[in-house]
Amino acid sequence: MKKKGNINVTSENIFPIIKQFLYSDNEIFLRELVSNAVDATQKLKTLKTIGELNTDIKNLRVEVILDKSEKTITIRDNGVGMTAKEVDKYINQIAFSGAEEFVNKYKDADKKNSIIGHFGLGFYSAFMVAEEVEIITKSQQPKSKPVKWTCDGSPNFTMKDGNKKDAGTDIVLHISEDSSEFLDENKLSTILNKYCKFLPVEIKFGTKTEKIDHPKGEKDKEGNIIKIDKVSDNIINNTKPAWTKKPSNLNEEHYKNFYRELYPMEFTEPLFHIHLNVDFPFNLTGILYFPKLKNNLEVQKNKINLYSNQVFITDNVENIVPEFLTLLHGVIDSPDIPLNVSRSYLQADANVKKISGHITKKVADKLSRMFKKDRKDFENKWDDVKVFIEYGMLTEEKFFNKAKDFALYKNTQGKYYTFNEFIEKVNKSQKNKDGKTIILYTNDGNEQHGFVKNATDKGYEVLELGGPLISHLVSKLESTNTDIQFARVDADIIDKLIEKEESTISKLSEKDQEKLKKMIEENIDKEKFTVQIQNMSSNDAPIAITQSEFMRRMKEQQQLGNGGMQMFGAMPESYNLAINSNHKLIGKILSEKTKKKRIDLINQLLDLALLSQGMLKGESMTKFISRSVNLIK
Repeated sequence: MKKKGNINVTSENIFPIIKQFLYSDNEIFLRELVSNAVDATQKLKTLKTIGELNTDIKNLRVEVILDKSEKTITIRDNGVGMTAKEVDKYINQIAFSGAEEFVNKYKDADKKNSIIGHFGLGFYSAFMVAEEVEIITKSQQPKSKPVKWTCDGSPNFTMKDGNKKDAGTDIVLHISEDSSEFLDENKLSTILNKYCKFLPVEIKFGTKTEKIDHPKGEKDKEGNIIKIDKVSDNIINNTKPAWTKKPSNLNEEHYKNFYRELYPMEFTEPLFHIHLNVDFPFNLTGILYFPKLKNNLEVQKNKINLYSNQVFITDNVENIVPEFLTLLHGVIDSPDIPLNVSRSYLQADANVKKISGHITKKVADKLSRMFKKDRKDFENKWDDVKVFIEYGMLTEEKFFNKAKDFALYKNTQGKYYTFNEFIEKVNKSQKNKDGKTIILYTNDGNEQHGFVKNATDKGYEVLELGGPLISHLVSKLESTNTDIQFARVDADIIDKLIEKEESTISKLSEKDQEKLKKMIEENIDKEKFTVQIQNMSSNDAPIAITQSEFMRRMKEQQQLGNGGMQMFGAMPESYNLAINSNHKLIGKILSEKTKKKRIDLINQLLDLALLSQGMLKGESMTKFISRSVNLIK
């Protein structure tokens, strides 16, 4: 049997079709061909199970063979194989007509998400790296004859009788000169590890050598057992990864071992995990791990691997799961997630929405159970997971509604509260004259120690709210609770932050206050500081530097990417100078008779205020030290 022909395709060459979509991902050919070989092997198992074929299925495997001298890569399987009629049907017809359909349907789709195997084009990905491809195949059907098919990537092919003893298929790639990088053993090993690490059929790639004790216990002159080389097949994959097993068959150590298998270069243990196992109304398996996030948002992403029937697809799942879940690590496996689609189509897909919602619910339920079961342990883990939970609360409304019952807030004494618990505690003592409950917080207890102390000395509770998301989070909580208001302790003097009906009376007359204000304004940068005379306790600091809660929060939100806040991000830093009219040193400024002493005192008090905020640096610090020395001589 010998046949020549033209494949029914309008393009003169298959290369433009393939490379148009996957040129930057040319390594994908190995995934496609190995996956096809696995499919052929799995199909054989199925046919054996239903009684359509009577053949041995004990030693089924796929083999990847590199021959550097011949410049070939062979993907070999002992699966179902193909007859001449099947080669003509599946290779000569479907794939190339599928190419046209693929190009027409997905010409505007995201190239990186385009998986050509969906249209029968998986085999033809071979031409991304090969100048010629051979198929040598023999069907498992009784009395089948081997077939050899050859093509150089043009519409022309040759098909003739082959020379193959055993059933199965060999795909032989004659690697082109510009793809010679794939003739490197390490390169192929890396690709196989990336895409084929968990395929359900054994995949052999060469052999491995290890040192073992001599089987007969022979010893050397020193009496030590002789080590000999043991050569064995190099099986590159785990055919039964943890996510394919029932949760009831796994213990904590199994999950930890699988995490190490996924991330061999990750040296910290995950905090806990969630095992996904759904078969209706969609198929979804997987294991998601909670890493220790601390205050880092960026470097943790792209650690969830998406698989389809154990075939690696991508580590970018941003359009499949809510954004906050991309901070997790682990595996998601679902054949119900469409692959060759645009982002907008993916986001609108019914199954994707269901899967996304299910994972979100599973995560929220897991956290809720942990909180209720062992609150102390949950509190111990809080600092490691709070960024994840806060991120979810900000970006996913359904998660927010669940998380508000277990999200924690720590005060400066180290005690944890839920939001409702804290409101209940401070609802009376921290209510201002307008009836709003003021929630005081610090993002740095050391840097803002003086302000924290002023608040706690008055019996107020202060929360420690650090991290990159706080400005957004407090705004979110305010929008859902109109009777509360957050205020950082350094946003104003404490009596202004929680303003009561009663007020402190100033020792200075209005005339003296105006005079004082003018003196201080003459010695400051008025573009940066606004002077405010405040009636504070005589025990409070003479001068305090504060920054408007609103302005600071808007600038922080803009820095994190809030598109509506650009105008605030472009504005220069501005601060309030709160002058304590009742402090004796402020009174001394007015009573000083010489201008130099008056200016020295003003500058000294200003520098002390700057120093308390970590804002005194460089030349200003040097002048402050020199002035301080002179004052105490």
